[in-house]
Amino acid sequence: MTTTTMARFALGQKNHWRDILTREWLLLVSLAGWVGTSLYVGHRPTYTVREWQVLYILFLLFLITTGLKHAGAFTYVARRLERGHHVAWKLTLFTIFLAMWVTNDVALLIVVPLTMNMRLPHKARLVTLEALAANVGAALTPFGTPQNLFIYWFYQIPPAAFLQTIAPFVGTFTLALGFVAWYLKLPSPTVEEEDLPRWTRRATVHLLWLGILVLMILHQLPLYVGLLPLAYVALFDRSSLQVDYALLVTFFCFFGMTDNLSQVMGGWLGTSKHVFLEAVLLSQVLSNVPATLLLVHHVSDWAALLWGVNVGGFGSLIGSLANVIAYRIYTSEEKGGRREFLMTFSAFSYAALGAGILLYLGMRYGL
Repeated sequence: MTTTTMARFALGQKNHWRDILTREWLLLVSLAGWVGTSLYVGHRPTYTVREWQVLYILFLLFLITTGLKHAGAFTYVARRLERGHHVAWKLTLFTIFLAMWVTNDVALLIVVPLTMNMRLPHKARLVTLEALAANVGAALTPFGTPQNLFIYWFYQIPPAAFLQTIAPFVGTFTLALGFVAWYLKLPSPTVEEEDLPRWTRRATVHLLWLGILVLMILHQLPLYVGLLPLAYVALFDRSSLQVDYALLVTFFCFFGMTDNLSQVMGGWLGTSKHVFLEAVLLSQVLSNVPATLLLVHHVSDWAALLWGVNVGGFGSLIGSLANVIAYRIYTSEEKGGRREFLMTFSAFSYAALGAGILLYLGMRYGL
């Protein structure tokens, strides 16, 4: 092997590991946290039945949404939204609606790449609105975010009570984001009729599986029914098995890490009367999923916790994994756009955080 070849190989290896660190940093951090906290407390974390159930449901959700994506269902809808006027408004509302059903992370993995491929100015503003919209829409349903699913499952909340509690948050911010997006005037890209994708039978099948999964989450069907879509994918649609397993392992590590941390920090977790503010602040530094897992075993006020971790998805970039996904996709497509995105995102997101805190305090204490 020549010196030049060795140098190229070394550079390639360096870039390979750098790409892994950039792409899977959250997995590596959670894994380090799992190992480090286990060593500190002197034993491996324990997992409850409910935590295994949540991981099972998340896996099924990833399978089904991957199937819908590969079947072109999301592109079918999104390409039609590009046509006509008020593109920003339509994309923002589409993101809100989509996140209600397929989680905020999946919604952004669909909408942001589409946005980056459109011939539009002010993409940093639009992607920021989409990131906020995904957090807002996903907050409405028990299966919209991992933290919602865990709170819903852990406290055994009736569906109607869950919706009534979080609906003011979703309704207020849907109106606010819709108003901002309406006045973000962007030229409409040209989409030819022949470029529009067609709806497929494969998409219909996965849409049926999604409906069944929703009924499972709402306790209308037993969990073993989830074996049906799993068997279908394994036998007839194996490409849908290409889910984000790293994200599943990340949640597994989060569950274990927070079990360990709750043993160490249990003396002060949840002791504050202001569970909402505690959840907001923890979300800013840990992200809202770990914040939920840390607090859920120590608080009884599930409504304050639910509001806190969803409002806490605003603010800092790591407040929600969805924010990181939007940032990662934007900066990978828009070279040199990191500073512009961070400035735009921070301005919009911290304004939303402040508004969310005031909204909750005003509703709860009449301020």
